[in-house]
Amino acid sequence: MFEAENIRDWIGLPVVDPGDDRIGTLESVYYDTATSEPSFASVTTGMIGFQRLTFVPLAEATVSPKHLKVAFDKKLVKDAPTIPTDGELEAVTEPTLFEHYNLPYQTGSNGERRLGRR
Repeated sequence: MFEAENIRDWIGLPVVDPGDDRIGTLESVYYDTATSEPSFASVTTGMIGFQRLTFVPLAEATVSPKHLKVAFDKKLVKDAPTIPTDGELEAVTEPTLFEHYNLPYQTGSNGERRLGRR
């Protein structure tokens, strides 16, 4: 994994899958509210005028000067829940997002959200 404080340096760079297929462009980072670690990336996908934000986990992601490589195939990422480019990830969507990637989901002890954008 990469240093959390440096992830913002890669905003705007391409995001690729393990086979180096381009998925889209890194738009922002969502942090785990329990650990403050980067957890998901939102990736701008689609053609201009029809763009959406797609979410992909940052577990096992690697960075290079040219791109951010995630551990999930492009097709799986493209099928993940999306939001409009000017939208926000709603709390009710979080469990579906984790389920899509077969990741465990648990809210905080008082029902707090699991993901927060910084």
